[in-house]
Amino acid sequence: MPSLPFADEPVLATVTRSGRIESWHRGAVAVWHGDDLLLAAGDPEGKVICRSATKPLQALPFLERGLDRRFGLDDKEIAVMCASHDGTAAHVAAVRSFLKKGGMHEGQLGCGPHAPFDSGAREAMRQEGQKPMRVHNNCSGKHAGFLCLAKECGDAVGNYLEPGTKSQREVAAAVAAMTGVTEMPERGVDGCGAPTFVLPLQALARGFARLANPSGLGPVRSAACERIHQAVRAEPAMLAGQQRLCTALLKSVPSLRFAKNGAEGVYAVALGPDPARAHCPEAVGIAVKIGDGSDRGYFPVVVDVLRHLGAFVNGVPNALQSFHVQKIVNTRDQQVGEVRCAHSWGEL
Repeated sequence: MPSLPFADEPVLATVTRSGRIESWHRGAVAVWHGDDLLLAAGDPEGKVICRSATKPLQALPFLERGLDRRFGLDDKEIAVMCASHDGTAAHVAAVRSFLKKGGMHEGQLGCGPHAPFDSGAREAMRQEGQKPMRVHNNCSGKHAGFLCLAKECGDAVGNYLEPGTKSQREVAAAVAAMTGVTEMPERGVDGCGAPTFVLPLQALARGFARLANPSGLGPVRSAACERIHQAVRAEPAMLAGQQRLCTALLKSVPSLRFAKNGAEGVYAVALGPDPARAHCPEAVGIAVKIGDGSDRGYFPVVVDVLRHLGAFVNGVPNALQSFHVQKIVNTRDQQVGEVRCAHSWGEL
C-alpha cells in the first residue's frame, strides 16, 4: 500500500463544537513570490494530484492558437472553459454557445453527466422532470475547449481525452512550463475523465504566480494569460457560482487574478503584483492541499493566508467572512461551533 503523503503535516484548520475541538484538518501550504518560495506549512515539495486546479493552465494552448478570436468567444465562454461551474442555466448556455461557435455539439463531450452543484438549478430540473446531461458537468467548459483544440491539432475528436494525442501533449507541455517542472508531469484521470496532473505543491504555486504575472513568458503566452484574467474578472460567477469561494475572491480582492479549487482539498490562488503589499509586492501564487480532501478545511486557510500576505486593505471583506470563519449550526439553526484557520504563519 502506498505511503500516506501529508500524514504528519501540521493542523491547518480546526472544527469546534460547544467550545471543544471536535475535528481537525491537516495539510500543506506553499506560497510562491516572484522567483522564490516565500512561505510554507508542511512539505511544499510533497506531490499532489491537482485535479481541476490546473484548468487555467490547461486552457492556454487553446488561447495561444487564437481559437477564441477565430470563434468569437466572449468573456463568459472563456471563463467557463476554465471553470468548475455550478451548472446553472447561465453556465449551461455558455457551454452550449461555446460548442456551437466551435462547430461541436453536446454529444461529443466526454465528461459524464451529473446534477448541477447549484441547489436552485437542481430543484428546477427536478420539477421539470429533466435528467442531468453532460453539459451540466462542472467540467463541461473545459471539455468544450479540449474538443476544439483536438480538432485544430488534427486529432481524432473521439479520442480527445487520450494523453498521447497532440492536443493533450500540448496541454501537458503548457502545464509543465508554467509550473517549472523539469520533466513532463505524471498524469492521472480526473473525475470528468480528462487527464489531471501530479505536481509538487510548490510547483502548483509557482504556476499560479506566473499566471498572475506572465510578463516574462513571451508575448503569445502572456496574452493568453491576460485574456483569462480579463474574462474571469468580467464574469466571476461563470468561473464557479454566486455562493462559491472562487467567485467571492474575484469580486472582493482587486489584486486577485485567478482562484481555482480542485477536488479532494486542493486550492490555488494567483495574486497580481501590488506595491501595497509591503512584504510581497510581486506576483504571488498560493497552493493548498488538505490531507483529508475536505473543502471545508481549505476555506479558512485560503482566506487567512491572503490576510497574512496583506491582500486585504481593511481586514477580511464581508463577502469572505463566512469562508474565513464557517459557522456550524444544528437542526434548530443554532450556532454550536465553527471552522477556522489554526495555523500561525509567522513573520514574512
